[in-house]
Amino acid sequence: MATLRLALLAVVTPGVIAAQVTARPPASSPLPPSPPYRGFSPGISYRAFVERARALADSDVLRCQTSPHTAQIMECGVVIRDPRDAARFYLSAHFIEGNADVVAFYDSAGFGNARGVPLVNRTKQDLTRVFGRPRPLGKSGWEWRYGRKSVRFSWRGRGTARWVSVTLTDNDVMDRIGRYVTPARSRKP
Repeated sequence: MATLRLALLAVVTPGVIAAQVTARPPASSPLPPSPPYRGFSPGISYRAFVERARALADSDVLRCQTSPHTAQIMECGVVIRDPRDAARFYLSAHFIEGNADVVAFYDSAGFGNARGVPLVNRTKQDLTRVFGRPRPLGKSGWEWRYGRKSVRFSWRGRGTARWVSVTLTDNDVMDRIGRYVTPARSRKP
């Protein structure tokens, strides 16, 4: 009798499972990956970053420094000039286990001249062309989200001077930092 029940269960189970699978609503399609900005994207591998950064280096040497606690965490930086439009940035990246959790571009202009405002406008146009319509963040910031990856643009100024930054973030990579952080010791009362 037990064998008959097992045989009946083996015949019926695939049909029940198939009915449950087809009864579920279709999963939403995943978000498209963020487009690269100047050849860099959130989560870029260390090797791809180094290759692209060295190709764009503006008479500067790419410098990288590993964490004093583990070689799995590293920071790199270099001044780059994009040949496409001659834009010049200080490029930095933070890597965890060989992938960038943060890639950032920094630029400034307009110290004693009127080039600051055009820098912000030019960067806004470039980012809108690459990423589309932004989501405003306060008075001086924009954001684009791609699931757990994001692109943020912020600017600030004083007089004619302007500082801009474009930050590419991969939160999946950033979450790995917990493996290398020692929890704070609790204080005794």
